[in-house]
Amino acid sequence: MGVTSGAVWGRAEQQDFRSRVRGTLLGAAVGDALGGPADPLSLAEIRAAYGGEGLLDLAFGHGRRGTVTHHTQLTLFTVDGLIRAQVRRDTGAWHPPTDLHRAYLRWAATQRDWGPDERRKDDGWLAREEWLYARREPTRALLIGFGDTTMGTPESPKNPGELGPEAVARSAPFGLLVGWEPQLVVQLAVECAAQTHGHPIACLSAGAYAGIVHALARGDSLDGAVRRAVSLLAARPGHQPVCDALQHALGAVRQGVPTPDRVEELAGDGTADGLLAASVYCALVGEDVRHGLCLAVNQSGPSAAAGALTGGLLGALHGETALPPAWLAELEGRPTILELADDFAMEMTQGPALHGPAGSSPGWLARYPRA
Repeated sequence: MGVTSGAVWGRAEQQDFRSRVRGTLLGAAVGDALGGPADPLSLAEIRAAYGGEGLLDLAFGHGRRGTVTHHTQLTLFTVDGLIRAQVRRDTGAWHPPTDLHRAYLRWAATQRDWGPDERRKDDGWLAREEWLYARREPTRALLIGFGDTTMGTPESPKNPGELGPEAVARSAPFGLLVGWEPQLVVQLAVECAAQTHGHPIACLSAGAYAGIVHALARGDSLDGAVRRAVSLLAARPGHQPVCDALQHALGAVRQGVPTPDRVEELAGDGTADGLLAASVYCALVGEDVRHGLCLAVNQSGPSAAAGALTGGLLGALHGETALPPAWLAELEGRPTILELADDFAMEMTQGPALHGPAGSSPGWLARYPRA
C-alpha cells in the first residue's frame, strides 16, 4: 500500500470535509434504517404493509423506529479500523487491510458476546458501545468471513462465490480517505471486501463505490464521480460487469420519470453490482435526499443495503445538512456516529497533532490503541 499524498487543510476545507464525513456516515445509516424493515419484503408486500406508495417514512424494526442493521455496524468498524491504521503508521508497522480485519473481528465479537469485555484493553472506545451488541440479521457470508482469525485476501478470498452487496455497503469510509490517490482507495476497498465477499464482482463493486465516494468527498459531481470510477476499474480483470452496471445506471437517468420498476431492473437479483447501479441511479434522479432514499428502498431486493449505499452517496455529495432532520432525530446510535465521524475528520486533517514527532495525545491513543 503506497504512501498518501499530503493535503493542506485550511479552516473552511476542514469544515467542508467534516460535513461530508458526517453526511456520508449519517446518510448511510439513515438509509439503512429506512430500508431495514422492508428488507425481507417484495415490492408488492411493501405496498401492502405501508400503503400504495410504499415505505415513505421510518418504520418499526427491532422494537422501535430508526434502528440500523449490520450494514451500519460494519461501516462504523470500518471507520474505526481506518483511524487505527493511521495511528499505527507511527510504529512503522503499516498494513491497512490487517487493521481493518482486526476492526471487523471486533464487530464479530459484538455478534457473539452479551456486551463489552472490559478486560480487552486494546479494543478502543467503539467496541465498548453497548448498543452495538445487537445481532441485526448479519448474512452467512459475514459470519463465515469473520468467523476465525484468518484474513481473506484477493489471492485467497473468503467466500469466493459470494456476490452479495454487504461488502459494498461497509465501504463508504474508504472513499473518505481524501488524501489518498484514488487508485489506492479502490485497491484498499477491494482487498477488504475479499475478507468476506471473494467474488470479483463483489470486490470490484466495493472498490467502485469507494472510488465514487472519494470523488464526491473531493467535490466532484455524482455523474463525474461515477465516470471516474469506471475509468479506475477499466484496467482490472473482471471489471466488465461492474462497469456495465454503472454505465446502465447513467443511461437510465435519461429514460423518463423514475419508477420502482426501473430501480428493480437495475438491481437485478440483488448482487453487488446491481445494488450499486440501482443506488447510483436513485442518488442521481432523486429530487432530494428523502426522495432518493425512498426510491432506493421501495423494491424487492435488499432494501437496507440499497438505502445505505444511496444515503452514503447523497451524504458525501451534499453534506450532513441535506439529510432529513426528522429521520436523524430518531436514528439509532446517532451520538456514536457523530462522535466517530468527527474523530475520523480530526485524524485525517490533524493527525500529526494527535500522534507524531512532537508528541502523542494519551486520550487519543486510549481511544484508538496502536496494538
